[in-house]
Amino acid sequence: MSGYTEAGRMSELKDGTMNKVIVNGTEILLARSGDRVYATDLLCPHLQADLSEGTLQGFIITCPLHHSQFDLRDGNVVRWTDLSGTILRYASKTRPPRPLKCYPVRIEGDMILVSVP
Repeated sequence: MSGYTEAGRMSELKDGTMNKVIVNGTEILLARSGDRVYATDLLCPHLQADLSEGTLQGFIITCPLHHSQFDLRDGNVVRWTDLSGTILRYASKTRPPRPLKCYPVRIEGDMILVSVP
């Protein structure tokens, strides 16, 4: 695993907010819930929508496109899409649920450090 790189500052990332940042050439999402900061891939693994344009409620991030939801603590899928019926069955076969990739985060003082390979 590579080292940690500064990705932002706690004082600039308020509770319940998200920021799009670039770390080691990779676009990632920083999201703050309480005193914890989470770092994930910026793009939804469903249809590649920009998650920074979605919503954050606690530890759950919702994609702005098809409302896929992920738990920021581990990237697990909470809901793959808001589609239903036949369309959902087809979509689940063509684009099966995949977790959101998460990156390790450390906080040192005001600095948010992220390990991105």
